Amino acid sequence: MRKIRETLRLHFGSGLGQRPIARCLNISRTTVGDYLRRANAAELGWPLPESLTDQQLYSQLFPPTTPVSTTGRSLPDFVYLHTELKRKGVTLMLLWEEYQAEHPQGYRYSQFCELYRRWARTLKLSMRQTHKAGEKLFVDYAGQTLPIVNPHTGEITDSQIFVAVLGASSYTFAEATLSQNLPDWLGSHRRAFEFFGGVPEIVIPDNLKSAVSKACRYEPDLNPSYQDLAEHYGTAVIPARVRKPKDKAKAEVGVQIVERWILARLRKQTFFSLSEANAAISTLLIDMNSRPFKKLPGSRKEAFESLDRPALKSLPAQGYTFSQWKKVRVGIDYHVEIDGHYYSVPFQLRSKQLDARITADSIECFQQRKRVASHVRSFQKGCHSTVSSHMPKGQQEYADWTPQRLIRWAAQTGPKTAAMTEAILSSRQHPQQAFRSAMGLISLAKVYTPKRLEAACDLAFDGQATSYKSVKSILKTGLDQQPRQQTLPITEPIAHDNIRGGNYYH
Repeated sequence: MRKIRETLRLHFGSGLGQRPIARCLNISRTTVGDYLRRANAAELGWPLPESLTDQQLYSQLFPPTTPVSTTGRSLPDFVYLHTELKRKGVTLMLLWEEYQAEHPQGYRYSQFCELYRRWARTLKLSMRQTHKAGEKLFVDYAGQTLPIVNPHTGEITDSQIFVAVLGASSYTFAEATLSQNLPDWLGSHRRAFEFFGGVPEIVIPDNLKSAVSKACRYEPDLNPSYQDLAEHYGTAVIPARVRKPKDKAKAEVGVQIVERWILARLRKQTFFSLSEANAAISTLLIDMNSRPFKKLPGSRKEAFESLDRPALKSLPAQGYTFSQWKKVRVGIDYHVEIDGHYYSVPFQLRSKQLDARITADSIECFQQRKRVASHVRSFQKGCHSTVSSHMPKGQQEYADWTPQRLIRWAAQTGPKTAAMTEAILSSRQHPQQAFRSAMGLISLAKVYTPKRLEAACDLAFDGQATSYKSVKSILKTGLDQQPRQQTLPITEPIAHDNIRGGNYYH
């Protein structure tokens, strides 16, 4: 706008021609001529009114052009064309053929397309993007939060607002969650799919940690649990590019609308639970989706019923169960450790790295996407869940590691260490279940020296604490380096006539 104002000043105020103005402002002569023709058409001179803003000046020089038929031909219904193009398989060629069937003397195909594109440029950028029905769901968190007050302590927690917007209809789902962590993120997706009553072909999230483990412009690494949810619902996840908000313009606009029409209305209310807040959001969500569009006919609800709902894929019979994925290494005892509990896998997989799928009720282990073990989840720390079929059939199949080998290995440190190793191995139903503890005990010699380990095992035997943790605690606190308490000798009571003795008090 500065160059437009300067063009008008130099021409009308200083009397310069188009070429000098072009050289002065470093713009083309044709651009200068275009500015001057538009100024003459708008009857603008110099000086400009002081109250004329840049936006008002631009509107006068570049007024929006509405297609008007100057040939007497029937103009296409541009709103209808814009809506129909969101349906799968619908093209401008098909719509032009239908238009020609009704108006044989109408515009030819090239002019038909040009008129539509000219009309589409008058819409907002986010509205100009064409999204096929049932194709894309844009998801994001709002920047604004909703306070939740603990009724007992008065503590305030800022709940996060999850927003999901369908591309074709702009039909919107929103809810409050306690965090943006993985369980809440995946749970919001499940509830969004249930709200829509179907699943889109593609979900487009931002690059938050719950969605993308490692951001990349070309091949972002999805969080394994997020990928698991996508496979369960039969959809694809394509994260938006980093620092490219236009990739998820629908989500950006959806967040803005939720903040204006829902969160702003709730700003004076106090909520004492998440369910109470979501009940209020749900009520306002119905009103928001029913509001009529400003530049298109109908509302989000009506567009959803006619466009997205018929095109969405059906929900699976069972909803998604939250699961976490974790890389685990199989120990020499053919068990993997998850949250302090040990689960068996086939003994042939010892020392291999597996993928563990963790749910509230089960533990599954996979090798190259093939399940090799399944267990009911246990929360007893330090215990083992062992399937008999995972165990070796005979010692010849497990010759590399045996209890006798571990005891001989411990004996290199000293007899007390060997005795402690034997006690640890005998404390389990299956000696292999104690292999980890035995190896941990032997490895303490590298950290605290063999002499100290031997002394700690001796002290643990005195206290009848025959476990790896007890020996490690003794070494860590240095009890093995403190002098032992001397046991006082037992002496006979003194016999004397003036001493009553213990029997006197019975």
